Amino acid sequence: MARGRSAGYDDQREAILVQAAALFAQQGYTGTSMNAVAAACGVSKPALYHYVRDKQALLVQICLAHIERLQQLVDAVEAQGLAPEPRLRALILRFVEAYADSQNEHRVLTEDEKFLPEADRERVREGERRVVDAFARALAAVRPGEDFASLHKPLTMLLFGMINWMFTWLKPEGSLSHADMAPVVADLFFGGLQAVHVPGPTALGAAPTAHLISPTSTETTP
Repeated sequence: MARGRSAGYDDQREAILVQAAALFAQQGYTGTSMNAVAAACGVSKPALYHYVRDKQALLVQICLAHIERLQQLVDAVEAQGLAPEPRLRALILRFVEAYADSQNEHRVLTEDEKFLPEADRERVREGERRVVDAFARALAAVRPGEDFASLHKPLTMLLFGMINWMFTWLKPEGSLSHADMAPVVADLFFGGLQAVHVPGPTALGAAPTAHLISPTSTETTP
């Protein structure tokens, strides 16, 4: 008879993912060994394999869990039934605040997604597309109209450009926190949104690929 999981199995697994994300963010995926993960978690290497199959499985779980948390934020905001501008503003605020608590996971997703097997990379990117599409719908509700529809996705990607890279320059010990910057991002975006003019068809070109992150990859859009 197979041994059942202990009562603290999920908590221990979550702790392992947190520690692994910190190591991957600091040392890179390729520069981190399972021995290092086990040591950081305070468990033996055989015990570590009780919770995760291998290092690649760790990366998959970190990326998928991070995307799932972002999707849950989207769902929570959409469930409030807010008017268009408050809804998009709430999405911006929630995402900026969420990144403050998951900077390691976001760095892993940004820099190490390329090491995922193709099938798992597609699962992650499908989650990214759902999140991007939710922002694009919210933006479209703020500034609707067929003449502006061609810019909904590009403007969404520009918005993510502001949000996604904040963790690279906003330091925890600095004078401004993510909570301080969240309304600044929202105000800056809304302040410029109504001033945007639709470019001509030649200048606009094709819409960008709807990936949320991994801008260093040639397959994604900044």
